[in-house]
Amino acid sequence: MSSDFEAYEQDFGTVTAEITNKIGKIPKLSGEEKTQLVLNVDKQLEEVRELMEQMDLEVREIPIQSRAMYNSRLKSYKQEMEKLEKDFKRSRIAYSDEVRNELLGDDASSSEGQRAHLLDNTEKLERSSRRLEAGYQIAVETEQVGQEILSNLHSDREKIQRARERLRETDANLGKSSRILTGMLRRIIQNRILVFILGAIILLTIILAIYFNLRGH
Repeated sequence: MSSDFEAYEQDFGTVTAEITNKIGKIPKLSGEEKTQLVLNVDKQLEEVRELMEQMDLEVREIPIQSRAMYNSRLKSYKQEMEKLEKDFKRSRIAYSDEVRNELLGDDASSSEGQRAHLLDNTEKLERSSRRLEAGYQIAVETEQVGQEILSNLHSDREKIQRARERLRETDANLGKSSRILTGMLRRIIQNRILVFILGAIILLTIILAIYFNLRGH
């Protein structure tokens, strides 16, 4: 997964470098050449947005313990993307002003303050939208972490239950072994007592035989 992310990073760096270079050229051009360059930059910005979405998806697939580093890198790329969009808007507005001035003359300059105010409001709305999107992403990641924790807890619970079952089986086996050993010990004691009794009877028989034999003589 990280190799895919790094590949997207390389593409991001290449495309954003091209966009930065082209944005710097827009105010210096005029006519059809400037129009084509504006359209080209707009297309490349869309490509960068798609790369950002791909990187965001890749980050969500990275293990939690490594995800923080990639989230930090992704955040810096988003900030860079925001700066590019802002610079492009400024160059595009300047381009629109130039075209309008060419068409309308001095009357177009009176609305410059209104356009600046509109641009400021648009940027505020976009910042709010990005904050909402960031909040949503955090909520999604939090949900994923919660699901993984619940999964781990469920797995740990199953392991504990299996350990308890093995412990019960071990206790049962130990109890059975203890009963077997107790029975064997009891039989050993009984056998020794029996041997002792038989030995005593044999000894008594020998003594009586000797006694009666001596008495007969």
